[in-house]
Amino acid sequence: MNENTTVLISGAGIAGLTLAYWLRRHGFAPTVVERAPAIRAGGYKVDIRGAALTVAERMGLMDEIRARRTGVRSGTVVNAAGRRVASMDGDTFGGRVHGDAELLRGDLHQLLFDNTEAEYLFGDSITGLTQTDAGVEVVFDSGLVRTFDLVVGADGLHSATRALAFGPEEEFLRDLGHRIAIFGVPNHLDLDREEVTFIGPGRTALVYSTGDGADAKAMFLFRSGESGGTAVPRGREAQEKALAAAYEGEGWEVPRLLDAMPAAQDFYFDAVAQVRMDRWSSGRVALLGDAAYCASPASGQGTSLAMVGAYVLAGELAAADGDHRAAFAAYEREMQPFVERNQKLGPSNLKRMVMRTPGAVRMSMAMLGLMNRMPGRERMMAKVIAPIHAAATAIALKEY
Repeated sequence: MNENTTVLISGAGIAGLTLAYWLRRHGFAPTVVERAPAIRAGGYKVDIRGAALTVAERMGLMDEIRARRTGVRSGTVVNAAGRRVASMDGDTFGGRVHGDAELLRGDLHQLLFDNTEAEYLFGDSITGLTQTDAGVEVVFDSGLVRTFDLVVGADGLHSATRALAFGPEEEFLRDLGHRIAIFGVPNHLDLDREEVTFIGPGRTALVYSTGDGADAKAMFLFRSGESGGTAVPRGREAQEKALAAAYEGEGWEVPRLLDAMPAAQDFYFDAVAQVRMDRWSSGRVALLGDAAYCASPASGQGTSLAMVGAYVLAGELAAADGDHRAAFAAYEREMQPFVERNQKLGPSNLKRMVMRTPGAVRMSMAMLGLMNRMPGRERMMAKVIAPIHAAATAIALKEY
C-alpha cells in the first residue's frame, strides 16, 4: 500500500494530465485543479519526440496520437517580397525523425483527459500551501480548504505553485532575450497543411494551417535584447502595441497578419525563457514540466519533457511505495541529465530561428537557396536535426 495516496496536481496541461494518468495506474488518487473552466482546446502545434514516444506507447495512445497528427506537408521560407527561397517536407522542416508526431496541443489535451481517471476541480487554483508532517493543507481561490498527502505544481512557466513553495519566479526564470506571440488569423493565403516562414533582421514570422479551412495560426519571434531587454508588457493592449512596434515597417504578409491581431480570441504573448532550479522539490511539494525545467518554446521539447517527467515522477513514487523523500530525489537524479541536454537546445535553436542583422539574413537566405538546389540536401538537413533527436532520446526509461 502506498504511503502517500492523495496527490493534488496544479495544472491540467500535458504534464499534469500525464502525471494523473500514471499516478492512477500506480494506485494513487490524483486530484487535478485547473484555473480554466474546462480542458483547453486549440492551441499551437506541438511535437512528441524520442523518449516521449515511448511514454505514449506505454500509455497505449500512439494509434490515437497518429490519427490526430497535423499532417503538415511542407515548410517554405520566403523573402520580404514573398518569393520562395527554399521548401522542404513538413517533417524535415519541423525537425521530426524516427516516428516523431506533431499534433495540436488541444487535441493532445483532450486525448489525455479522455484516457485519465481523476478528480477535477476546474475554474479554481491554489492560493496557499501549509506543509505539516501529515500532509499539505491547500487553500483554493474558491475558498475551499483541503489536505493532500502530496502536491505537484504542473502549472507552467509562471507557476503559482512554485512561487508559493520556492519563492518568486524572478529567482528561477532565465530570459533568453526574445519574445514570442501566437494567435489565430484568417487563412488568407489559402494554406492547406502548409507552413510559411519569413525571416527579417531580429524578427521572424510564420503562418501555418493544419487543414484547408478558413483558419490559420501566426507566430512571431523577435529579439528583445541580450538579457531580455525590456520587461514583458502587462495586459493585452500593451502587448499588442509591443508586437506591432517590433515588426513596424516589415514586409511580406506581416502587416496583414498583425491586422488580424485585435480580433484573435487566443492571443498569447510572453518572454522566451527557461526555468533553472537546483531542486524541484520542497518537502511534500514537487514541480513538473515547465514549472520545474522549462526549456523554452525554441527547444521544441516542452511537450516531450512534460510527458517524460510525469512518467518518471509517478514511477519513482510507485517504486518508493509513496515515500516522497526517496521518490523526489530519484526523480531529480533520473531527469536532470535529460533536462540539461534539452535546455541547451533553446539558445542554440534561437540562433538559427532569428537572424541578428540584415547581413545575417542575406547570408541565411543565400545558403537556404543554394541548399534547396543542391543534391543531397536531405543529408545536410539531417545534420541540423541530429542534435534535436539526440536530446530527445537522452534518457533510458525504466519499466516501473
